[in-house]
Amino acid sequence: MSSLTLRDVRKSYGAVDVMHGVDLDIKDGEFIVFVGPSGCGKSTLLRMIAGLEEISGGTITIGDQVVNEVAASKRGVAMVFQNYALYPHMSVYKNMAFGLKQAKTDPAEIDRRVRTAADLLQITDYLDRSPRNLSGGQRQRVAIGRAIVRDPKVFLFDEPLSNLDAALRVQTRLEIARLHKRLKTTMIYVTHDQVEAMTLADKIVVLRAGKIEQVGTPIDLYERPANAFVAQFIGSPKMNFFSIADLTGDVSATLEHALTKDDIIGMRPEHLIPAANGNAVLEGKLELVENLGEYALAHLTTQTGVEFIAKVERPPTLAMGEMMQFSIRPDLVHVFDAKSGRPNHQEQAGPRSSQSA
Repeated sequence: MSSLTLRDVRKSYGAVDVMHGVDLDIKDGEFIVFVGPSGCGKSTLLRMIAGLEEISGGTITIGDQVVNEVAASKRGVAMVFQNYALYPHMSVYKNMAFGLKQAKTDPAEIDRRVRTAADLLQITDYLDRSPRNLSGGQRQRVAIGRAIVRDPKVFLFDEPLSNLDAALRVQTRLEIARLHKRLKTTMIYVTHDQVEAMTLADKIVVLRAGKIEQVGTPIDLYERPANAFVAQFIGSPKMNFFSIADLTGDVSATLEHALTKDDIIGMRPEHLIPAANGNAVLEGKLELVENLGEYALAHLTTQTGVEFIAKVERPPTLAMGEMMQFSIRPDLVHVFDAKSGRPNHQEQAGPRSSQSA
């Protein structure tokens, strides 16, 4: 196991800068998840840590060693790819043993490591099979097993579940979480799926356009986003944003401080409370209802044309086109500056007000 430190890490392709001075400290044994929109640089950053991409500036330190000039095979990291990258002509056993064999590891030690990893991942019965005879989830476990046998200092996962169906994604996600608890090894995991990020991570790193927007625990990012981008990126469905003109009630009175036209008011769908007349701060025309069993998502539009979502316990009994009203607890309202995206009125906004990580 090992800690990992990035200092002013940069990446350029010719005149195009894609990573802009990333600073990050990862403790020994932490499970870190990189999230962000497509093109934000999360996979590029992972590949630079792995040694598969050269860095253009800064330093990467694994443990006590600066690894800028160290070959990928010598960094003590193991990477699990999105596409499994298994050799189709080799058995599962040979796939898992291949790297150790290339490193001229003692055959008895190879056998011990392969069988230990196979037992850990519950794929012992598949060791003699060809990868083509395995399901997607089983192939991904083989790819993880191939990483485990190397006994790396750091595990790197590059969107490992994206090729699996919904049920297998959940199952394999749980297996990865259990694996981390057993191995207690530093893990860095890249995903665009925030559910994976929220359920797996000790800490989440939110990236945008080659920069870190915020680092924190899942609950920190959910309750105290550093800016409007993080606030809307973390949470499913995403946070609703409004201006004062979109609201029907006196939100300033609810929050006990004045709002201006330069404020963005953020309200999460799960925090909107159906309200009776006279008690509402928000009103919308019901456009669509998604009934998901344990809850429903009501899609609405304000009179000013802003679309928003309310997460409610039961499907509304209103007809499509009728108006729904909502109130909200003041400590669950987020206020951001429209220009900078930074939190406003931090001192008044209560225990869940935004703050930078």
